Amino acid sequence: MYIIEKNFKYRYPESFLSMSNNSDNEITIRYGLEEKPPLLKSILLGLQHVSVMIVPSTAVAFIVAGAAGLGAGDTTFLVQMAILFAGVATLVQAYTVGPVGAKLPIVMGTSFAFVGAMSSIGASSGLDVVFGSILIAAFVVPFLLGWQFKRLESFFPPLVTGLIVIIIGLYLIPVGMEYSAGGVGADNFGSMQNLGLAALVLAIAVLFNLLLTGIWRVLSIIVGISVGYIVAVAFGVVDFAPVYDAAWFAVPTPGRFGFSFEAVPLLTFLFLFLVSGMETIGDMAGITAAEGRNPTETEFRGGIFADGFISAIGAVFGSFPQTSFSQNVGIINFTGVMSRHIVGIGGLILVGLGLVPKFGAIVTTIPSAVFGGAVLVMVGMVAASGMRLLFLNIEMNRRNMVIIAVSLGLGLGVTSVPDALSGLPAGAQTLFGEPVIMTGIGALLLNTFVPGSSSPLFDAPEPASSTLQPTDDD
Repeated sequence: MYIIEKNFKYRYPESFLSMSNNSDNEITIRYGLEEKPPLLKSILLGLQHVSVMIVPSTAVAFIVAGAAGLGAGDTTFLVQMAILFAGVATLVQAYTVGPVGAKLPIVMGTSFAFVGAMSSIGASSGLDVVFGSILIAAFVVPFLLGWQFKRLESFFPPLVTGLIVIIIGLYLIPVGMEYSAGGVGADNFGSMQNLGLAALVLAIAVLFNLLLTGIWRVLSIIVGISVGYIVAVAFGVVDFAPVYDAAWFAVPTPGRFGFSFEAVPLLTFLFLFLVSGMETIGDMAGITAAEGRNPTETEFRGGIFADGFISAIGAVFGSFPQTSFSQNVGIINFTGVMSRHIVGIGGLILVGLGLVPKFGAIVTTIPSAVFGGAVLVMVGMVAASGMRLLFLNIEMNRRNMVIIAVSLGLGLGVTSVPDALSGLPAGAQTLFGEPVIMTGIGALLLNTFVPGSSSPLFDAPEPASSTLQPTDDD
């Protein structure tokens, strides 16, 4: 249980901050935040992060380009920008630029939370409106949230952030299943071939992680993806056409799609950047949960600033919003490799791939089923890390269990039955249809206004006397 001081700062007992190397019940930190593994191993570990996020991140560009009716050249440009600015944002998170960045191993990419709005607005109003809205919203919401985070910090104790981490993992599980079946819209969706590839990757990743030690355990995910990819090539299901069509070198071009501003799209993206900010808060908590702690105020603020700063700069060059990638949080908890320098190498690789589209195209040829097998275990680990954050830092009393039940019920409810909100205005559907925002709002409101030790509005209860008496938290 964490201790709340009068200024609502959090301090964790030493037992929570020390990782045992011998217990199967705790995450073993293989490489700590500031450790630098040997160069070759670092490159392989960085490639592991890249291989996990590049397919879904670039998939967003393909989906939006298709909805907006773009040609092959513009589509390739959007994919290139998605990769390039994911690398830039990852480097900023790992090493910081002034107050921007968290100095944490946060891998950045384009979130699926923005796909629906970007596709519909891009199709109806054009990408100039999309990028104009992103440019403004990226400055307003993340910078206000980060700037005032010192005042807001006490509203995000482990109970709230842990629930956000859990819902991020849980609502991504269907995405992992869809990829494992071949990807939505695939002609062979659910085929034995797709399920077999996904099962092979999943089995290798799990067995290597649980049964092996050293470098083989650390690289369990990339080994699984590599074996699955080789098998897919042998079965002839890999399409190399994108590699042949891609250029060898390309330079970012600012303002390629122009900028326009409309009220409703801007309001929509303001809401979505609030969702993105809450996802980043949850992902940062998921990363530091490997050390049994919540992120510091500086880490929270810098991470949120990076969300906005890089998203705004990227919009100038045709990149969609950059936010923390939850799948990579799963890698950190799954492998125990927390070094920010490894993630920094992954950022450099992404920058290189973004400037050399032909190399980036090779990675995008990974079949959805191969990627899906890895996603399933990773998003499950994201949810598990959120549970660990709760179990280490909160007491499972009646108050907290009710908050957990209501918050997760709301989040899973809207993602399981999205039509339940069909009677609301379109803007309200966009906001309340996001499972992260529903779980976050539920946890935030209940934890704030229900008396208890983690509420910022109420003092921590006095130590119990020798006579046992019921408390408000019981």
